[in-house]
Amino acid sequence: MELLGKTKIDFIGMQKISFVISAIISIVGILGVIQVGRGAANMGIDFSGGTSMQLKFSKPISIADARTALHKNGIAKADLQEITDGNKLLVKMAGAAVGKPSEMVQTAFKKEFTDNAFTVESSTEIGPSIGDKLRKDTMVAALLSMIGIILYIAWRFDFKFGVGATLATMHDCLAMFAVFYLLNKEINLLFITAVLTIAGYSLTDTVVVFDRIRENLHKNLKGALNKIFNDSINEVLSRTIVTSLTVFLAAASLFFFGGEVIHDFALALLIGVLVGTYSSIFVASPIVVLLENRALTKKAQTA
Repeated sequence: MELLGKTKIDFIGMQKISFVISAIISIVGILGVIQVGRGAANMGIDFSGGTSMQLKFSKPISIADARTALHKNGIAKADLQEITDGNKLLVKMAGAAVGKPSEMVQTAFKKEFTDNAFTVESSTEIGPSIGDKLRKDTMVAALLSMIGIILYIAWRFDFKFGVGATLATMHDCLAMFAVFYLLNKEINLLFITAVLTIAGYSLTDTVVVFDRIRENLHKNLKGALNKIFNDSINEVLSRTIVTSLTVFLAAASLFFFGGEVIHDFALALLIGVLVGTYSSIFVASPIVVLLENRALTKKAQTA
């Protein structure tokens, strides 16, 4: 499906603007990663340790009433989230707690809501030490994935292409951290899953662009480097947009109709698809052009 037809957009000529935008995004993202590493961001119980419960009530229940009931029974710090579909309530308590938090919550609600019976649909408890280990293991997994990307692209294309693809993928991951950190969204395993999913999606999109660039480089060895790259990106632009739009619509359906539990996961996917499409065009290819031009300049000076 050719959505745009033939285009002649000077993407490489926009590299200064795109690099400035990407630098700002990356700096905020690095700050977010540092805060996550320190455990100072809005960490989910997956990484900070704690208790998460999902309760289903027979009648509607308000957040204010639930919070008052918990406060009366000595549970001051609890994050409550209402799930309107089915009179459900999500209760999260981060960090270590004295006693058994899940039993304390159930006792409080049974005492305060005698006319509103409930059942526990799910309950998860994670110790602080396990949460800390999960956070460290996640950071190592993300680092290893970046190393794997640069090795794969360097083997398939060229080392300069590997650098471009890796930096673009890192840019996408940092952008997602930046948005979630600025919005104070919860960083949990679902978010990390979304980050690694988008890393794979972005890499696939970048490889498609690189494949066309490689083909055109073999056909036009004497052509201007900027023109070859621009022509290649324009040739696959319709394909890139159609693919991204399809994935975006799927993620949007999860965001609007998937329920509260995967709401943030779907939001991360939406952000990732947009940023991943942007980086494949405005980050990965311009970096390769920059490295190639520097190599050609150095070669000319030594000749």
